[in-house]
Amino acid sequence: MDPAQGAPRRAFVTGGSGFVGRELIAMLVGKGYEVRALARSPKAEAAVRAAGATPVSGDLDDEAALRQGMSGCGVVFHSAAMVALWGSREQAMRDNVGGTEHVLAAARAASVSRLVHISTEAVLADGHPIVEADETRPLPAKPVGIYPLTKGLAEQRVLAAHGGGLETMIVRPRFIWGRGDTSVLPQITLAARQGKLVWVDGGRYRTSTCHVKNVCQGAILAAERGRGGEVYFLTDGEPVEFRRFITALLRSQGVEPGTREVPGWVVRLAASVSEGLWRLLPLPGQPPLNRTAANLFFGEVTVRADKAKQELGYEPEVSVAEGLAEMGAPGW
Repeated sequence: MDPAQGAPRRAFVTGGSGFVGRELIAMLVGKGYEVRALARSPKAEAAVRAAGATPVSGDLDDEAALRQGMSGCGVVFHSAAMVALWGSREQAMRDNVGGTEHVLAAARAASVSRLVHISTEAVLADGHPIVEADETRPLPAKPVGIYPLTKGLAEQRVLAAHGGGLETMIVRPRFIWGRGDTSVLPQITLAARQGKLVWVDGGRYRTSTCHVKNVCQGAILAAERGRGGEVYFLTDGEPVEFRRFITALLRSQGVEPGTREVPGWVVRLAASVSEGLWRLLPLPGQPPLNRTAANLFFGEVTVRADKAKQELGYEPEVSVAEGLAEMGAPGW
C-alpha cells in the first residue's frame, strides 16, 4: 500500500538531524514527499531544513508537537533514539521506550495510517554470535546492555500498537555506514589513530552491513509495501569479512588500522570485568570495553534480508564496493 493512496503524500520523521534521518529526508523529498521533521534545537532545525524538510520544534516528550507535526501525514518514520552502548538506563528507557510510546500515541491521535520504526539487529544481542538470523529469531530473555534492551522494548511497543487504523512496521538494518557517518566511523577512526584498535580473533569473522542509502530505501519500501505488524532485516547483500571491511573504511579516512590481535576470550572477559568495576565503584565516564560492543563487533553478526526482498521488493541500491568507492576507499 502506498501512503499516497487515500492520504496526502506527506511524511513525518523523527531523528531527522541524524545520519540516517538526513539521508531519509533527502530520499523522501526526491520521491516527491512533503516532509516534516522533529527538531529539538536550532542546530537540528538547520540540519533538517538543509536536508529538505520543514522543521517542527519539539522533542519526543512533547506529544502536542508530535501531533501537530504529524497532522495530515500519511506515514511516520521513527528514527530518533539514544544509540550509546553505555550510559544511563533511565535515559535510555526515557528516550528509546518512552519516546517511542509518545510517537505511537501521537500518530494514532493524528490519524496517521502507517508508521515505520527504524530499529537494529542489536535487539538480538544476548552475548552469543548472531549467525544468519532472520525475523523468526525471538528477542532474547536477557539482552546484553541498555541499547539492545531498550530497542527491543521499543519494538514490542510498536508491534503492540498495530491495528485500529494504524499499521506499524519495523526495519532492522545491521551496521549502518556510508559517507557522512557521525556515529560508528568516527569512533573507529579515533581508536585507530590513538593506536587502540585491535583485531579480536584476527577480525576474520563475517558481518552483515547496510549502507545508509539502503537503510532509507528499505524504510520507504516498508512504508509503501510492508505488511503491518511485521519486521524486516535490511543488509547490503552477502556478509563481508569484518577486518577487510573496517580496513577499507579506515583507509577512506586516510588511516591505517594496524595489525595487533587479541583472543576473543580475553576481550569478553575484559568487557565483563570493566562493566563490573564501573557499576560497583562506580567510576566516572564509561568503561574501555562493554559487553554490548563485544557482542556486536567482536564476533560474527550476520542477518538475512530475504523477507524484505520477497515482500517489499527490496534490493540494495548501493553495493559495498560502490559505497566504499564513494567514500574514497582505495580498492575493495
